[in-house]
Amino acid sequence: MTMLQSVLLLLLSVPLIKLAPPAQQDPRITYHYETDHSEETLFSQDSEDKYLDRKNIKEKETVILPDEKSVQLQKDESVTPPPKKESDEMPTCLLCVCLSGSVYCEEVDIDAVPPLPKESAYLYARFNKIKKLTAKDFADIPNLRRLDFTGNLIEDIEDGTFSKLSLLEELTLAENQLLKLPVLPPKLTLFNAKYNKIKSRGIKANTFKKLNNLSFLYLDHNALESVPLNLPESLRVIHLQFNNITSITDDTFCKANDTRYIRDRIEEIRLEGNPIILGKHPNSFICLKRLPVGSYF
Repeated sequence: MTMLQSVLLLLLSVPLIKLAPPAQQDPRITYHYETDHSEETLFSQDSEDKYLDRKNIKEKETVILPDEKSVQLQKDESVTPPPKKESDEMPTCLLCVCLSGSVYCEEVDIDAVPPLPKESAYLYARFNKIKKLTAKDFADIPNLRRLDFTGNLIEDIEDGTFSKLSLLEELTLAENQLLKLPVLPPKLTLFNAKYNKIKSRGIKANTFKKLNNLSFLYLDHNALESVPLNLPESLRVIHLQFNNITSITDDTFCKANDTRYIRDRIEEIRLEGNPIILGKHPNSFICLKRLPVGSYF
């Protein structure tokens, strides 16, 4: 039995001896692998840190440059302010319609002349509630050529209102509450103040005398007691119908001392609706090519 036990023990011990080396080598392999991995990890971590450091530096540089430029831009803007937009200078165009130098402010219930663009040439402010015109309304608008205030409530116009409008050609003040006329600009070709309350004493003797371009004069439907004095030779159409005109002299349209004088530019004079018999004043029209429209009997 002793021999058998010894053989069995020998057989059992052989596998243990052969298997032992792999068990001893496995920790070394694991150790070397772990060592290599740790070195690789350390290398990777070091590289990543350096990369992040470089990235942070670049990001700082990138942030600094725009700040310096923006500061410089702010300095430049503080020195030279940006030009005003055209819309900032034209507040009226939010309420009215502005088209190529023309401003249309019709039926918008304004009670005063609104601020106008400086380049305005034509203003149509018809059928509103404007009561007064002043010199400051047009002080900075030198290029105006036509003004139309038909259908407002204008009672008063300052004498200097139109003094700086050297280019103004047409002025319409029809259907208002005027009692007198202001000083008119010299280049007018058309003046319309019909349907007001103007009396003869509200028109100065020289109101029309120097208006050498005036062709159309509309003063019908007022309260005139006589034909205005010193009407210019340039007139072609004169409307004075439906006033209170009661008398006409030989000098009203003609020249009493010059029988050869002919007023050939006049095409139409209307005097109907006045309490006057034109047939009683035959010498008042001898210089005219056409007799005035009115009552002769």
